[in-house]
Amino acid sequence: MYMAYGWPQVIPLQPGACPVSEQIVYLKVINRLLLVVAPSHIELWSSSQNKVRLGKYTRDSNSLLREGENSQAVWSPDAKMVAVLTSSFFLHIFKIQITEKRLQIGGKHSSALFLATISLLLSEQVPFSDMNLTMSNIVCDNKHLLVGLSNGSLHLISWKGEFCEALELRSHPHGSNEVTVAQHSLDNGSSSEALRVVTPNDNSFHSYSVIHLELSLPLLVVLYSDGKLALCSISKKGLKHTEFIKAERWLDCSDAVCASVASDQQIIAIGTTRGVVQLYDLAESVSLLRTVSLYDWGYSMEDTGSVSCIAWTPDNSAFAVGWKLRGLTVWSVSGCRLMSTIRQIGISSVSSPMVKPHQDFKYEPLMGGTSLMQWDEYGYRLYVIEEGSSERILSFSFGKCCLNRGVSGTTYVRQVIYSDDRLLIVQSEDTDELKLLHLNLPVSYISQNWPLLHVVASKDGMYLAIAGVHGLILYDLRYKKWRLFGDVSQEQKIQCKGLLWLGKIVVVCNYIDSSNSYELLFYPRYHLDQSSLLCRKPLLGKPIVMDVFQDYILVTYRPFDVHIFHVNIIGELSPSNTPTLQLSTVRELSIMTAKSHPAAMRFIPEQPSSEFVSRNHLSSSSDPFVRQPARCLILRTNGELSLLDLDDGRERGLTDSVELFWVTCGQTEEKANLIEDVSWLDYGHRGMQVWYPSPGVDSFKQEDFLQLDPELEFDREVYPLGLLPYAGVVVGVSQRMSFSSCTEFPCFEPTPQAQTILHCLLRHLLQRDKIEEALRLARLSAEKPHFSHCLEWLLFTVFDAEISRQNANKNQISVPKSATSFLLLEKTCDLIKTFPEYFDVVVSVARKTDGRHWADLFSAAGRSTELFEECFQRRWYRTAACYILVIAKLEGPAVSQYCALRLLQATLDESLYELAGELVRFLLRSGREYDQATGESEKLSPRFLGYFLFHSNSRKQPFDSKSASFKEQNAHIASVRNILESHASYLMSGKELTKLVAFVKGTQFDLVEFLQRERYGCARLENFASGLELIGQKLQMNNLQSRLDAEFLLAHMCSVKFKEWIVILATLLRRSEVLFDLFRHDMQLWTAYMMTLQSQPAFTEYYDLLKDLEEQISSIPNSEK
Repeated sequence: MYMAYGWPQVIPLQPGACPVSEQIVYLKVINRLLLVVAPSHIELWSSSQNKVRLGKYTRDSNSLLREGENSQAVWSPDAKMVAVLTSSFFLHIFKIQITEKRLQIGGKHSSALFLATISLLLSEQVPFSDMNLTMSNIVCDNKHLLVGLSNGSLHLISWKGEFCEALELRSHPHGSNEVTVAQHSLDNGSSSEALRVVTPNDNSFHSYSVIHLELSLPLLVVLYSDGKLALCSISKKGLKHTEFIKAERWLDCSDAVCASVASDQQIIAIGTTRGVVQLYDLAESVSLLRTVSLYDWGYSMEDTGSVSCIAWTPDNSAFAVGWKLRGLTVWSVSGCRLMSTIRQIGISSVSSPMVKPHQDFKYEPLMGGTSLMQWDEYGYRLYVIEEGSSERILSFSFGKCCLNRGVSGTTYVRQVIYSDDRLLIVQSEDTDELKLLHLNLPVSYISQNWPLLHVVASKDGMYLAIAGVHGLILYDLRYKKWRLFGDVSQEQKIQCKGLLWLGKIVVVCNYIDSSNSYELLFYPRYHLDQSSLLCRKPLLGKPIVMDVFQDYILVTYRPFDVHIFHVNIIGELSPSNTPTLQLSTVRELSIMTAKSHPAAMRFIPEQPSSEFVSRNHLSSSSDPFVRQPARCLILRTNGELSLLDLDDGRERGLTDSVELFWVTCGQTEEKANLIEDVSWLDYGHRGMQVWYPSPGVDSFKQEDFLQLDPELEFDREVYPLGLLPYAGVVVGVSQRMSFSSCTEFPCFEPTPQAQTILHCLLRHLLQRDKIEEALRLARLSAEKPHFSHCLEWLLFTVFDAEISRQNANKNQISVPKSATSFLLLEKTCDLIKTFPEYFDVVVSVARKTDGRHWADLFSAAGRSTELFEECFQRRWYRTAACYILVIAKLEGPAVSQYCALRLLQATLDESLYELAGELVRFLLRSGREYDQATGESEKLSPRFLGYFLFHSNSRKQPFDSKSASFKEQNAHIASVRNILESHASYLMSGKELTKLVAFVKGTQFDLVEFLQRERYGCARLENFASGLELIGQKLQMNNLQSRLDAEFLLAHMCSVKFKEWIVILATLLRRSEVLFDLFRHDMQLWTAYMMTLQSQPAFTEYYDLLKDLEEQISSIPNSEK
């Protein structure tokens, strides 16, 4: 799959000769060349590693005035001819010729770029120039080009400038004109539509213009201005034989404006004026698969405008959508949003930052809309023209995710995104956070063999095999070292078409240009050289799919011929030995089928029992107990996933709309494998599906595999890359953008994401009564990140299923009550009880569910009071506090108040003042309004502890012993007051002032009333000197928080006029204005203060304060003293 990375690059274009329309006409990439047709000139650029302008042709002002500006253009498939139709209906044919003038780019290696000349071959007026018509775009093959007109006709023109007859799609075979009624859905989901038959005399569309043509041999798509699309078949010989161009089917999309065909997957994407894209299946009956749009991301048609263009990637696995008014987005076929230039503003999004109000949008690319788009032939670059722009091309860099398709193998334990000259590797070892490492390929290799074409990781994920146009290089991730061919001539003889890892051996599918044949080359990873070549195996033809498992290699040819080889290595694989590799054919199958070609095939190993594994310690490919795989999974190009029996050739369909899959069974790892009980996983528009082996006798029956866990559906911004079997998570990637004021555009950053599947595996084992296996799996996972979350999600899903079953039974009284799901709930609780996270998990699940169902949950999990007591004894006070509301609901207010009072005292002893404050507010409210609130609380779902602590909208009222409300409070509220006053006295007696401030702030304790009462009690100071020294030690004034605490206390002391404390705190804070205001009215106090500071050597640090006060007091007139 495709993910954008880095900053968009800008390719500057030559300014036009004052054209009327400032808009690029045509953009196309062929054979590493980029053609740009502007209104007044043509430019040819290289689209290889170095973007250089190779040639140009500029029309003079007389030509523009006489023949009009360039309006439509097309480039021949062989890249030698360019046809241009002008606004005055003149046809220009240009010839592109590559010269022998080599460009010198710089560096050690010579450039493969040559200058080109663009010359005009002919210029003549078209025969329909006087009809006052408008033209559609142009499509072509090697011999002819086709253009649509506003009168509904199609005109055929040869590359020699010969004008052939016009074509109108008038007559249609009876019953073949099917119109699909499009559903105006804004959801990115699937849909099936009914077909309406149009009779032969329903020709109302003939009065409409042809606005768009799409040619994907042998299919021609003609789009009319009323939204109707003609799906036409053409001759195998091309456009020349117009009599064979027939409209086989019709689509009525009513608001279609453009279309693009993915020929490999037989899907047509249709853009509409509503800003949505509809995907239709062309394989059999034309049916709507799904629609994609930005509606779910907060953007409507008013924001983006209509769809302006659609461009499929070269492998048809993703497509880019450009809008008329703003931005572009890249989607996968399943509807996952892979990349978007539009910043998120509507809702919170994983992949895009939230835009602040009035934020400047100048850094967003394509703010003016998208006019044209074109992928390069490798899918590494997306070239884009902004609407109304003729000065530059934007080039977005993309990396590909390994889709485990074709002749290159894969391993799910190493997630790699590769681009034209670098690798983006997900780093996950020994860290909770996934990171993306950018690894640049050696310049000596990639400069001569650009671009990178194949990447495959070894089974353990520690080695990477990488191939460009020629040669092969290896990378050791453990030691961060490259291994290359020492002889460059040997490297250039290898044209790698696929890679596999066979243990410590790299298998290369090599294309031999001289004989047009293919072969397998076996190199040891420790030495890349012809002298170390272990084996050379000629192949019967071009392989379309390859796979490897243990010592077996699968090779599949067209149409569907499967060959399986066994590899036998004689001798030790080491540089000091000369091992021998023997390859023998063990199985050949030739399967006749009408289905689409395979895109990927993977062996399904036989899964031995766990006892057998532990007894024989199966871990190496040379183990004699390893059996030859008898089955394999097949993923076809149209997304069908099926299971093939290699013994008898029987194939059984499993599911459809699959993009990728991972076979996980039989894959042993150095680390503990948490997913060994899973057969395989697949991903498509339904999300992630986990397939488990069946306990049935016949493992080939339909019911022998279970698809579970719909909650594994990935976020539509996160695309899965692979698995971490030792962590039990699926690793995905999503797009983020970072912005900088020093760059015009944002930087696109692929960001790895992790989603656990551990809860699904545990529930699967519990459903099948595999208690011991589930416990073993959970213990293996106990140290993994997010383990507590997995247990919580497990209990929640099981309990939610139990609630749903109860609701269903209420609606169907006649259905007998089944205890199956409740037994599963009990087994789940018993499993989680073995871990210390149990208490947090249970109460967290309770918070997420309706309080009316708590009795069922705690009947399986245990009494709430017992769980509270266990947490209390373990001093897990925060968890214990979460049980208070549950106890109030299930056991009554009296029990909850008693538990809360005990917990309040404990939290005060531990200085957990925020938690103590929440308990205080709960107790006060519980005593006054619990009975009245009970009826309402039953209708509400509980949240975190803050929900039942009853935060008031008004300011919290302090304790007031004189108020009438306090006199009416019951005994337990009086207990709250006594506990708080006792703790405040304890802190004040020990002069623990920092804790006192935190206590007052956390519990809203009335410190003023307390100080007034305790002025001559615990708050009394013996004398000024000892008090200043003690409080100075308690409050470290060089600490900012301590100074803030002192300010807090000083304000309260001033409110009760507590002079002793005011003098000490103001001295510590060096608040001379406070001291001066105090001393100017009490000179006797000033004299005592001054003598005390001067007589004590420990107070020398305050002499500067004393000097400042002396100056202020001396300035007071004697009459005021």
